[in-house]
Amino acid sequence: MTSTTAGTCSAPPGTEAPVADRLLLVRSAATAATRRAAFACDEPLDAGGKRAARGLAAALRHAGIAFSGPELSSMQTARAAGLEAVADPDLGDLGAGAWTGLDLEEVGARDPARLRAWLQDPDAAPPDGESRTELHARVARFLKRANAERGGVVAVTHASVVRAAVVLALDAPPQAFWRIDVAPASVTELRRRDTGWLLARANWTPP
Repeated sequence: MTSTTAGTCSAPPGTEAPVADRLLLVRSAATAATRRAAFACDEPLDAGGKRAARGLAAALRHAGIAFSGPELSSMQTARAAGLEAVADPDLGDLGAGAWTGLDLEEVGARDPARLRAWLQDPDAAPPDGESRTELHARVARFLKRANAERGGVVAVTHASVVRAAVVLALDAPPQAFWRIDVAPASVTELRRRDTGWLLARANWTPP
């Protein structure tokens, strides 16, 4: 019989996940396009986004080696949070092609059939843009590299990349992509296991 102490709960030895064995996926803070729910251009953070990015600094201190998407919003978020991040093209936002700068209502008015296909079919893409299948392939490459790093990893990126990483970690169906909420300047945490990545925390915004 196992003895226990009231008020405590201990995990079996060896099952605790060291903080070093984690990947923190940080969504870039808000831009003007974020506020409009539009397909973003490569644009800077707005004033509120800069404040939110600075608010990430305490949570990301000593979190590990840092990477960011190549877009200005990701790099500015990383810098404001006190990170010296290396730009990684695999962390770039989903390529919107001809839809860049438009919101869903505008896209739906111009090309409703193609928008429906894009929302339903992971292989469909905006004109001159990128499909979710292509996005998942490059996010999988990044996850493989992150898994090979020693210690913790921080990736400052975009909602599309965070969603793809969660779908891959959970081995979820493609349509689960649209059921994952990722707020600006939020943190999603994956932890390494021998069997792959474990989703430890999702869409957390530091106070």
